[in-house]
Parts: sequence; structure tokens; C-alpha cells
Amino acid sequence: MTTAVRGKGFQLLVFDWDGTLVDSEGRIVACMEAAFQDLDLTPLPRDQLRDVIGLGLAEAVARLLPRAGESLRRRFVERYRHHYLARSGAPTPLFPGARRTLERLAAAGYLLAVATGKSRRGLARSLEETGCAHLFAVTRCADECFSKPHPQMLQEIMTDLDTPPERTLMIGDTEYDLLMARNAGVPRIGVSYGVHGRERLLRHAPLVCLDRIEALPPWLEGQDDSRGQGPGQGVE
Repeated sequence: MTTAVRGKGFQLLVFDWDGTLVDSEGRIVACMEAAFQDLDLTPLPRDQLRDVIGLGLAEAVARLLPRAGESLRRRFVERYRHHYLARSGAPTPLFPGARRTLERLAAAGYLLAVATGKSRRGLARSLEETGCAHLFAVTRCADECFSKPHPQMLQEIMTDLDTPPERTLMIGDTEYDLLMARNAGVPRIGVSYGVHGRERLLRHAPLVCLDRIEALPPWLEGQDDSRGQGPGQGVE
């Protein structure tokens, strides 16, 4: 840990996983569609399936099947997990530049963490597939905490790493990420290339909305010399 980073500005960077670091939208939506088919349920539009990415699985299913009983929702979760974990499915690669960005931030002395709507088993598999588990000091999953936008995941990460909210920064692609950060009193950044669009993210007062993950290190470096670009301004 470098003195420069510890001494001023942000020191803990908490990333969402799906849609922020990993391009997993196609696989998630395909597995949801397969679960609908398995249970002979009327399929939903892909946009509606995309919209729940970022929530914990139980919360996502409750939104997709609001009139369903607990038994049907439980079966849907089981079928989704079967397709996501038990078969190869679509690939879930890191977004271009994500690994390089994480390595650059780690080398600069930032603490890195993950707060995700995935299950622990799902995140473990994805970390193994991407080979970047060693870059993160702490991770939290939706089956260990309340789902986003509840602040528990962020609060536990900050406690584990002894970092106050003002020295913590949440980076995510959905309004659930930004609302979680807001509920925890944590500054936040949106990324526009994921599930929720720029306009939707800007409603939740991010410090900035980035179009590329590689824009994060330069933006952070700029915070040492100024108060940044202000809410809602994009970095190209």
C-alpha cells in the first residue's frame, strides 16, 4: 500500500461484477430464458430480463414472477442455477481493458473489493474463469448479505478493510449499485456500457459516468489535483 494513496483521496474501490467488470449479460439472460422454458412459463422480453441483472437471484425472480408462489420461484432459481453452473453456457469474459485497469489500480496501492448480486458459488466460478481473484482483498455476495440496494455488502466490506465511507468509492453499471452506495453514504461512479443506460444512472448522482473502465485510473489521478469533473460528466 503506497503512502500517496493512503494519505489522501479514495483508498478502497468496490466494484460490481456483472456488467461492470465482466460481460456476462448474454449468459445471464440465456439462463433465465432456459429456466422459463423448463417450467413452461410465458417468456418475458429480453429487456425485462436484463433489467433485474444486479439484484440477488431471489429478488430478481420475485420481480420477474410477482404473482408466483414460493414453490415456483424456488424451482425457477434451481433451474437458473442449473443452467448457469452445470453447463458451459455463453462465455463471461472480462470487458476489454478491465484486467489491465485492475492491475494498474492494485499496483497504485488501492484496496480492491467486489460487491455482487451473484451467489458465492457463482462468483467463485467467475473469478476462477477470469483468473483475477488475487486482485481483490474482500468480496461479498447476495447469498451472504441483503441484496442491493441494501447497504449491508458495502458496510461489511468497509468494516473488514477498516475504511470509512468517504475514502470508499463504489463503481457499478446499475442503479442498484448506485443506490446501495447512496444508502451506505459512499461516493459512487457509474459505467455506461453495462445494463442500465447513462440517463438512468445519472438520476442517482454519481460523481461521474464513465464510458470505458480504462478511464477510471486517470479520473482517480485527477482527484489528487482537483475536485473532479462534477456530477454527470462523462469521461471519453
